[in-house]
Amino acid sequence: MISAKTSISFRNISSLLTATALLLLVFSGSATAVKFTEAKNVSSVYPGETWERIKDPSSAGYSIQKLEKVREYVKTLDTTGLIVVVGGKVLFEYGDLKELSYLASVRKSILAILYGKYVTDGTIRLNTTLEELGITDKEGLLPVERKATIDHLITARSGIYHPASNAGDSTAYAPQRGSQQPGDYFLYNNWDFNCAGYIFEMLTRQVIYDTLEHDLAVPLGMQDFDRLRQRKSGNLKRSRFPAYHIWLSTRDMARIGYLMLREGEWNGRQIIPQVWARKISRIKTPLERMNPEPYRKSSFGYGYMWWIWDGPNAVGHYKGGYTARGAYGQYITVLPAMDMVIAHKTAVPPRKRSVRSNQYMGIIERLIAARTESRNP
Repeated sequence: MISAKTSISFRNISSLLTATALLLLVFSGSATAVKFTEAKNVSSVYPGETWERIKDPSSAGYSIQKLEKVREYVKTLDTTGLIVVVGGKVLFEYGDLKELSYLASVRKSILAILYGKYVTDGTIRLNTTLEELGITDKEGLLPVERKATIDHLITARSGIYHPASNAGDSTAYAPQRGSQQPGDYFLYNNWDFNCAGYIFEMLTRQVIYDTLEHDLAVPLGMQDFDRLRQRKSGNLKRSRFPAYHIWLSTRDMARIGYLMLREGEWNGRQIIPQVWARKISRIKTPLERMNPEPYRKSSFGYGYMWWIWDGPNAVGHYKGGYTARGAYGQYITVLPAMDMVIAHKTAVPPRKRSVRSNQYMGIIERLIAARTESRNP
């Protein structure tokens, strides 16, 4: 259990120098050291040891009757935990919010957050190639594949189609190995993400789960984090890079989403650089360039291990929205236009349950419908 009162030390530098240095650093991979600064926005509401609740949803612009329709709908699904945060307070909750369970591919979006501090201080340079890092794998890497950079890995554009140690990606639709130049072609491939986890540990000289604890769980005051529950898995005969699976509670997932909604700020402190929070939640691969082709019929492009609303559906309440998503129905969704964070979970294993993406979107659509007309963006 992590105390929300644990402090983090920061060094103040001028906001002008910080913004300039971060811009240069994030977009060029410079090794210039930049420390965290005091955040400017101290008026936002943040959870303490527990989340504060909105006592009267109508005062926040939501229909109590329509929120009950959300509850009725969720009861028909395999949802085991759901929490909706508006303006830093809990608007709606359902199920067991304390249960620790497997987040599936939501882990990748959390890794993207963890990268920020170390990109900023120069520990990780995004333009470093796998060849420079000495990265290889069981079947070896082709010369063109060794030219891929860390940036290519964490945007799923490496052009490397080596088998991954775990399933749950789009490698069945991968082009022939060596046919794509790094950076040219998006494919959701677990090899990229698993290798990115390995590189993170290699360059920071830290275990991902230790970093998760001291860089996120402690400063965010996670209520249920358990370091002992975190463990890697995968078939290491296929690939030397395991998947770094993460176990969190639904209410602690919401803290991660709220950190992103506030662009890396937490209760007056900049936990992750604002420039980085913006960078990872913006489009890198637009909807029309997603692969395989059926992805282009969805509503999402891709950023840095976050799915970004893009195309004709990225308007109104969805404008600027993005989400982490994992198998069986794991989600951390951020809707800035509504000042809203949604954390959704279907706890697996051992229970074999699943909430499909269209069912989850049904939850979001009902939440939007519950907002009164006068509050619509």
